[in-house]
Amino acid sequence: MTANRLQKSQGNKHFVKSNSRQINLQTAQERTYNFLVEIVQKWSPEDVLKEFKLLFIDCLDSVDLNSAPSIYAMFSENNEQEFRHTLKRCCYIIVNNWDSQRKHKYIKELVELFVNYKIKVWTAESGSNKINIYQKWLINFVNSNDYEELKLFALRHKEQNKGHWTNRYTTYLLVAQSFDKNNPKEQQEAALKLSKQMKDKFKFELAMYIARSQSAKSSETRYRNPTILGDNVLHLIKTIVLKKGAFSHENLANIFLRQTQNQSFKDFKDSLQKYLIFSVERQDFVETLKQQLSDKLSPWKKEYDEQTISKELLLRTCNRVIDCLTTEKGREPSQLFVLLLSQGHPLTLVVVLLKVILICKNARSHLEIRMADLIGYYDKYPEEECQWVINFIEIFNITFAIYAENVEYNLINIKQDEQTSQPMVNLDGYRVFSQLKVDALQRGDGGMGGWGDGGDRETRRQGDKGDKGDKGDKGDF
Repeated sequence: MTANRLQKSQGNKHFVKSNSRQINLQTAQERTYNFLVEIVQKWSPEDVLKEFKLLFIDCLDSVDLNSAPSIYAMFSENNEQEFRHTLKRCCYIIVNNWDSQRKHKYIKELVELFVNYKIKVWTAESGSNKINIYQKWLINFVNSNDYEELKLFALRHKEQNKGHWTNRYTTYLLVAQSFDKNNPKEQQEAALKLSKQMKDKFKFELAMYIARSQSAKSSETRYRNPTILGDNVLHLIKTIVLKKGAFSHENLANIFLRQTQNQSFKDFKDSLQKYLIFSVERQDFVETLKQQLSDKLSPWKKEYDEQTISKELLLRTCNRVIDCLTTEKGREPSQLFVLLLSQGHPLTLVVVLLKVILICKNARSHLEIRMADLIGYYDKYPEEECQWVINFIEIFNITFAIYAENVEYNLINIKQDEQTSQPMVNLDGYRVFSQLKVDALQRGDGGMGGWGDGGDRETRRQGDKGDKGDKGDKGDF
């Protein structure tokens, strides 16, 4: 069915002709959006693709634009930005619906419509100035970051390890899209949904890989390693899980929140610095982090120093720390990020970031946006030059899947005669077990510690031997 036939059958309800100049742009846009919502729910994907192509692409093949029904008739010749917004929203209306209907292959075909047009229009010539203007708009869109963002929705799970190395970390780029208020609401919703799907898939694959890799009876190929760290990843996971227990980062975060809830902002900033470096083993890292954080935090927002710490100040302060540890301006890595990773401390840096999120769950989105900024900065470099950054991101993914999501991991000593109080634990004698947290099952979310969320979470544990925490005094912050 063509747009021409639609106009006749709908009595010009959804589209405007080229010579209709008086219709309000916003009204015309809403009619277009409503029409797409209607057809994407009722028509076959093939027919929706044909209709979309006719509306935005095929109409530009006309010698005389005024002779053909066209969505471009909504816009004046200098209104490219409004056209871009309309095109994006139309795309994401379709993407959202097809994703809900699990028609993922058609999302890829929608994206490829523009690629094919791009090739064709570069070799075509037209005598119409209007057509040339609108063709240029479409080409500009294909060459824009908006189109790069759209392509992420065509990059399904099986293709994440193909192409550029940044494809493996699409979830962070999607989070950044979902919080960008300049994007259409449909794009924000689609980005948030797909990002969550990718996170859940990684969590599942990590848990299944851990289980299968520790079982001699299971097939090595049944569940793949979702990381690129190779077989050594299991030792890393045990090292991370070993920190859980009575003096885990989660418990220390709750202690910190209770101790600081009535502090002045000035005292809170001092306590926060002590909390972040508490139990960090590498002394060189401690000194560097302590000095840098003091320089960044102590003079920051001094006008609030005498106020009692509040949820808002907590969030702003945690966001500030995240900026110091990743990218302060959202454009390039911070000096502290480069310095700490160049000294070979990716896990320690990740744990410090984790400790920030454990005291303020609302800072998680800001952290993931900053991760997207880092990925965006390094994506112009080849993979072989970014191994240290890639290693950091992989450790970040694993650590947050273990500590900051809705799966509970425990380290179980399978050698009963081993003395677990020894300073150096032989991790070969331990196995990692995982299960969903009980409160996460009840609430349906990942449930992380935050302001006022004191106390331990009830979890469904597989044994009493699962908590082998650090030894020592907990102290005050």
